[in-house]
Amino acid sequence: MSAYKFFHPMEVRYGDLDPQGHLNNAKYLTFFEQARVQYLTEMGLFTKDQSFMDMGVIVADIHITFEAPVLWGIPINVGVRTVKIGNKSITLEQCLTDRETDKLYASGSVILVAYDYRRHQAIQVPEVWREKATQFEGHSLSGM
Repeated sequence: MSAYKFFHPMEVRYGDLDPQGHLNNAKYLTFFEQARVQYLTEMGLFTKDQSFMDMGVIVADIHITFEAPVLWGIPINVGVRTVKIGNKSITLEQCLTDRETDKLYASGSVILVAYDYRRHQAIQVPEVWREKATQFEGHSLSGM
C-alpha cells in the first residue's frame, strides 16, 4: 500500500464483530470515517476544536470492496489518499490493511462534496483545500 502516504491505526474491538466473529460490515464505514477525519486533521483542514458544522464536506457516495474477513485482534491500518479534486467534489480512496503484514482486507472510494451546512448547499472546493491536498499527496489532483 505504498501509494498511500497516510495511515491511521485502528483497534478491532470485540463489540465490532458480527455473530460470525468477523468485523461487522457497518464498522468499515466507521473506521473509514475515523481515518478520513484524522487525514483532514493531518493536512490542517480540520482541527479538534472545530465544529463539524464548519468542516465543509458531506459524503455523497461510498463504495467498499471486501477482500478478506477481519478478525478480532488483527492490528489494522486504515489508509486514506486524495485522488481527484473537482469543482465541488473530492474523491478519496481508502483501504484497510494488516498493520504487520500489509495484507489488504478492504478497499473503497468516497466522494465528498464541499458543503455549507448553514446554507444547506454545495459550494466550490476551497482553494486552500486544493493546495494542502496537492502538497500533501505530492502531485496534481485536478479533475479530468
